[in-house]
Amino acid sequence: MSIWIWILIWAAAFFLVIAPLIIIPAGIYFILLVRTRKSKWTRKCSLPKDAEIKEMFEIGLSWAEKYADKKREVDVYSGKYHLFGEYFDFGGSRAVIIIAGRTEALSYSYYFAEPYRASGYNVLVIDNRAHGKSDGRICSLGYNEHRDILRWSQMLHDDLGNEAVFLHGICIGSANALFALTADYCPDYMQGMVSEGMFTTFYESLKNHIKEAHQPQYPALWEVRGYIKLFSGYDIKRDGPTFRIHKLKKPIMMLQSKEDKYSLPEKAKELYEKCQAPKKLVYFEKGRHSHIKINASAKYDNYIIDFLKEVCDNKPITDEIIGD
Repeated sequence: MSIWIWILIWAAAFFLVIAPLIIIPAGIYFILLVRTRKSKWTRKCSLPKDAEIKEMFEIGLSWAEKYADKKREVDVYSGKYHLFGEYFDFGGSRAVIIIAGRTEALSYSYYFAEPYRASGYNVLVIDNRAHGKSDGRICSLGYNEHRDILRWSQMLHDDLGNEAVFLHGICIGSANALFALTADYCPDYMQGMVSEGMFTTFYESLKNHIKEAHQPQYPALWEVRGYIKLFSGYDIKRDGPTFRIHKLKKPIMMLQSKEDKYSLPEKAKELYEKCQAPKKLVYFEKGRHSHIKINASAKYDNYIIDFLKEVCDNKPITDEIIGD
């Protein structure tokens, strides 16, 4: 058999077997979860051609400009990582940390700050690990980053004098917040959380993303799971909010869009039923994943304000599902 036939056989094997099993999943992993260059996941608008994201970003920037006199740059070290954020001091005794999802840095989080300011909370927006000005290359979907949230909370409490710290997470930021609040070493001053679009496991979320992209789920899904396990230590199928939410002891309000195709509406109810803490689940009719507020701004903020009042006044929180 000639050398050229062997070359053709090996080339065919490479493109038909090796590429689908190794190279393509590796590409998906590095695109989704690795900061391969400093210009990736910056404080700029992530998708300026998306009308809703652009509007959210511009509204957030206006909010930050309005309260620029309240802002100061802050930073902490979490392990080997130097992390950066901005703290808006409104003179309150409580603070919120707004935790954005994958690809978004602190500028994105301005958009969600107003109901907390209106409720008397100081506001901390942060560059998650591997985002904005913060150190790091790998996004581990909250699995490792939750330690950063606990470190930021310690800074807010010990250094800046806040008596309590609340968390607001969007998408992966919700998992990050939940992992922090259910950690064995979570301090008592951590007060509770609001989540938007929390997934049950990232495995399910990734499967839904691939489905919406009309691409074959396997073997890419298995391989990406393997890369995440290899580089982050996180098994996205056997760990995640659905495996931890029963440990939560602090109040939670879950915000969920009925139009969310990645964190499915019925899965939010599963998380709600597993949760043993004081809880509320609020369904909204409209909004893509992480786009609830832009479609119902006043309603979104008012639910948060009312929930914070119950939490701060130590009122019994009635477990309920709203808008189902």
